[in-house]
Amino acid sequence: MKFRPCIDIHNGAVKQIVGGSLTDQGDTASENFVAKQSAAFFAQLYKEKELSGGHVILLNPSSSEYYEKTKAQALEALHTYRGGLQVGGGINPSNAEVFLKAGASHVIVTSYVFKDGQFRKDRLKDMVLAAGRERLVLDLSCRKREGGYFIVTDRWQKYTDVKLNESTIQELSESCDEFLVHAVDVEGKAQGIEEELAAMLGSVCRIPTTYAGGVHDFEDLRRLKELGKGRIDVTIGSALDLFGGSMKFEDVLTYIKK
Repeated sequence: MKFRPCIDIHNGAVKQIVGGSLTDQGDTASENFVAKQSAAFFAQLYKEKELSGGHVILLNPSSSEYYEKTKAQALEALHTYRGGLQVGGGINPSNAEVFLKAGASHVIVTSYVFKDGQFRKDRLKDMVLAAGRERLVLDLSCRKREGGYFIVTDRWQKYTDVKLNESTIQELSESCDEFLVHAVDVEGKAQGIEEELAAMLGSVCRIPTTYAGGVHDFEDLRRLKELGKGRIDVTIGSALDLFGGSMKFEDVLTYIKK
């Protein structure tokens, strides 16, 4: 299990939000933390700590009045830590190259591939052609409904008809290098992980996979390592002291190394 750092950007600022609260109308969200520092500040910190494979997420749609400010922050972070960060949020075949040339190691995609609630194989092929399989991460962020986990898109606002299970994970793994999975129902709440989801990921994922959502103490990290069979990486947001939480950044790095 590796620690994957994060930089979430909303309305031009680095933030930690409650995942299910994000709405495009009015660009609003329930905020846990708003950083005074820029995205580049966090990118430089992660570079100094040699933490690779973290993700920069643009939380505003391209139609938002804040999108250019959010994009500028993201590009600055990528320039600061070239090759050390992935980027997601509104990525499609026409803009993937911009972010890759800016320094992203990978682009992270959800909404373009899972369009209008359905998995579009033709769009996945387009993304593979644009970015290359080895530089593509599929975001399989999901919410629980009808006894299963369903992929959600458009900044976690829209359900798809794609159920996350062994079959879909194996099919999708053939077209990407990694998975990023936010447990949206617990994202930003720092009240514990989605153990059922973590166990499923640990059982069926055969490519690098990062779990995000709900981690709030070291017992959660222990459980995630156990349920994920040591194969699932982790990111921590609101619970980390960098973002106003109680888990000390340095202690997390030490724990993971052990």
